[in-house]
Amino acid sequence: MTIKLTDGTTKSHPKELFEYATQTDITDDFTYRPEQSFWQDAWRGLRKNKAAIVGLCTIIIVLLLAIFGPFMNSHGYDEQNIARTNLPPKIPVLENISFLGLNGVDSRGIDQYEAKGIEEYFWFGTDELGRDLWTRVWEGTRISLYIAFLAATIDLIIGVAYGAVSAFYGGRTDTIMQRIIEVLVGIPGLIVNILLILILKPGIISITIAMVIVGWISMARIVRAQILKLKTYEYVLASRTLGASNQRLIWKHLIPNTLGPIIVATTFTIPGAIFTEALLSFIGLGLQPPTASLGTIVNDSYKLLRIYPHGMIVSSIVISLIMISFNLLGDGLRDAFDPKTRK
Repeated sequence: MTIKLTDGTTKSHPKELFEYATQTDITDDFTYRPEQSFWQDAWRGLRKNKAAIVGLCTIIIVLLLAIFGPFMNSHGYDEQNIARTNLPPKIPVLENISFLGLNGVDSRGIDQYEAKGIEEYFWFGTDELGRDLWTRVWEGTRISLYIAFLAATIDLIIGVAYGAVSAFYGGRTDTIMQRIIEVLVGIPGLIVNILLILILKPGIISITIAMVIVGWISMARIVRAQILKLKTYEYVLASRTLGASNQRLIWKHLIPNTLGPIIVATTFTIPGAIFTEALLSFIGLGLQPPTASLGTIVNDSYKLLRIYPHGMIVSSIVISLIMISFNLLGDGLRDAFDPKTRK
């Protein structure tokens, strides 16, 4: 058999050295996998991140406890009983494991349940007014998460709209809108929150408004940076050539292609909002008694930290779990939505 080489010369080889290739031999050289959408591919990448999955599972558990936890006993979050004040945690079965500290014995070695004649179990103990901390912690978690999700949603709407308009129209419009952002960035967010709450009556709405005033800026900057890059792509030019309006280009083409960074930014916004709410409630500028939140529980419990630390420990653990879980999930989503990390 004669083979023509690249330099134009020919070379002869015996016919026995060659075999005919079949269609099976050709297809075996290729690796096929089912077609996947962008979201399926992102979910596949997220599942490989064990830390992100742990964070997601923790968030789901906390959400379920926040929804159903207050209904798991007959005590109200504001129900007071002086006869059962400052009871340490006591949980059936676990009370027999001494090193867990869930047997109703305080830091002085006194069994408060026996001393006060309490036969009922309080899983997280009670506070200085005899209120059940299990109910208060999960009621407070529900309110804190509600404020955080509400603030994050409003930040999302304002930030996406503002950043998209600024980047898409550009020119003088972009210049003016970015100068407004620069002015707002120069004002410390915590001071704005405190001043607004001092003017308004402390409550869920006032805290949410205070967080939203400057909270949307980071979202607007992220969306602006993404759209400045995307609006130069060929598919945008093709849509414009076919007569697509500016509104259609923004809402049907540009913003859907920035959903990855938007979701990641929102995931990081939620723990920040929870921390801000807890901080404001802790210093007395947030929710007012008897309304429960994670910040108000910490504020009520830290005064008795040395003698009855259970109230502050439990609420602090819940706050830490929420913040760490959302950050782990945010890191996982950032890697899952990044095309550079896909294999």
